[in-house]
Amino acid sequence: MFHPPQEKQRQRDPYFDNAKYLAIVLVAVAHAWEPVMEGSRATRALYMAVYAFHMPAFVIISGYFSRSFAARPEQLRRLVSGVVVPYLVFETAYTLYRRWGDDAPWQAFSLTDPMYLTWFLIALFVWRLSTPLWRALRYPLPVAVALAALASLTPGISQDLDLQRVLQFLPYFVLGLMLREEHFRLVRRRAVRLLAAPVLVAAVVVAYAVAPSLRMGWFYRNTSAQELDAAWWAGPVATVALGGVALVLTAAFLALVPGRRTWFTVLGAGSICGYLLHGFAAKAVPYWGLDETYGVLVTPAGRVGLTVVAAVVVTLLCTPPVRRALRWVVEPPLEWAFRGGPPAAAERPGAGGAAPTVPAQQAVSRT
Repeated sequence: MFHPPQEKQRQRDPYFDNAKYLAIVLVAVAHAWEPVMEGSRATRALYMAVYAFHMPAFVIISGYFSRSFAARPEQLRRLVSGVVVPYLVFETAYTLYRRWGDDAPWQAFSLTDPMYLTWFLIALFVWRLSTPLWRALRYPLPVAVALAALASLTPGISQDLDLQRVLQFLPYFVLGLMLREEHFRLVRRRAVRLLAAPVLVAAVVVAYAVAPSLRMGWFYRNTSAQELDAAWWAGPVATVALGGVALVLTAAFLALVPGRRTWFTVLGAGSICGYLLHGFAAKAVPYWGLDETYGVLVTPAGRVGLTVVAAVVVTLLCTPPVRRALRWVVEPPLEWAFRGGPPAAAERPGAGGAAPTVPAQQAVSRT
């Protein structure tokens, strides 16, 4: 995210900035595929493979960088300025955008029913506040998995703060809280790196085989098993099975992330801007009927071109000039609203590369 002047001497870990940038590119590309993948089994398979792990990867990294959260005053200030304020601003912006772009004046403003990709900010807020509890439990991960399984067979909870996603993605956040630096070093070992690419290719092959029959709702984690017309027991089974797949693919992805500084390392610090802004471009295709008006977009060449455009657009949105322009929204100075002094440097976004990743997106809770 951002680097206040006093933090510039603190060294960020390029590995995590690289991971955040590459993950946000996958997010943007998958969103670009969504309105044009029907009729293309290959595109649907790629979309499915990406959705199997890109959100879990974001959540795991967010959990990893939330390990020190203890609800201290300066941390709560940071939570409000870095999560709550962006949520309020972009929840309003996306609602207005749909009312105008999709000719939907009936679209209501809501603080409790997240619009499009803002659901992750709500989820991060809830997860962060619950961090002291998870760190106090003796067996936090099994408890989180049990809650996710129960959520998967509980219909009707998505409308309130998108609780279905909050609970179904919770195990990845708790896992992130449990990870240490040495765990990330393990997935970057040569043996794992050699296996990573074949594993990801195999995932695409399997996705291609099951693409016509497997519903994407299982990957979005925003509905229950009953709402997907499945037996109640399918929810817990899918929670465990897809969780295992997500962890394997996330490990493969992280194994391929370069650990050295690259040309895109600096862009990882602006991943929140790319995340929050790219949705406006992604929604332009269905809102303005570009996929129907311009048939070239649903041709193989059109889909490839759309993929390139999505990657370029989100890259530009992660650049330092955009970060500086959005600082008043993403990192507003709210010291005036709180008692006490400004937050400590270690708690500010980007300190030592330890800012939580704000990801990702997928399906929408309100389209």
